[in-house]
Amino acid sequence: MRRHAAAHLGAGSPQNMAKPSPPGSSRGLTQRLRSAEGRSTASQKWLNRQLNDPYVRAAKERGLRSRAAFKLLEMQEKVKLLKPGARVVDLGAAPGGWTQVAVEAVGPRGQVVALDILPMDPVPGSTTLQGDFQEEEAEARIIGCMGGKADLVLSDMAPNTTGHAATDHLRIMALAELALDFALKVLAPGGGFVAKVFQGGSEKDMLATLKRHFATVRHVKPPASRKESAELYVVASGFRG
Repeated sequence: MRRHAAAHLGAGSPQNMAKPSPPGSSRGLTQRLRSAEGRSTASQKWLNRQLNDPYVRAAKERGLRSRAAFKLLEMQEKVKLLKPGARVVDLGAAPGGWTQVAVEAVGPRGQVVALDILPMDPVPGSTTLQGDFQEEEAEARIIGCMGGKADLVLSDMAPNTTGHAATDHLRIMALAELALDFALKVLAPGGGFVAKVFQGGSEKDMLATLKRHFATVRHVKPPASRKESAELYVVASGFRG
């Protein structure tokens, strides 16, 4: 369900994921599209950005399915939410970059359930489910897969942007609130929640709900999040149950 879900960057076991340091741009030379024929201006800009993004190159080199994996790696380095043996739910998981990071972090004793409304190639070491997390049976289905409630719910979901800042903010906040509502139903006491929001942070009502249900709430913008992007993440820990 991530907007970049179609940019599937590779499969297999990720390499050197324990190193979240920013990828270097050692190649130095800017790459350009060989041909712009038949492409819109927006498409050309996106493709040029992908070609020259060190995170995109590093994701390919390390076997990660998306550059977004580095965002979770960097947040993990900062807040240490992913713990060995934990049960983790990845909402809107396609193409699977965050799922790969979660599987590596929780290890063989942990469990990761990846859920997306889109079809997704399974990530080794995880359980992949296709469906809508808003469906009534989704909560029971996920808890059943894990054999108990989750220690962490992740959501990197984002609707397609319109270019109108106020509208985009409202849409992504609505999605984040739905993810939070889901998390409150499936989290075990002491659990955590991570969700994408846009700058302006969490809405007053959502922030009040987070502070009521979690011991710690903060906003994080990982280095892998593009500077021009309005995105950041709300990170909550210490679920009170």
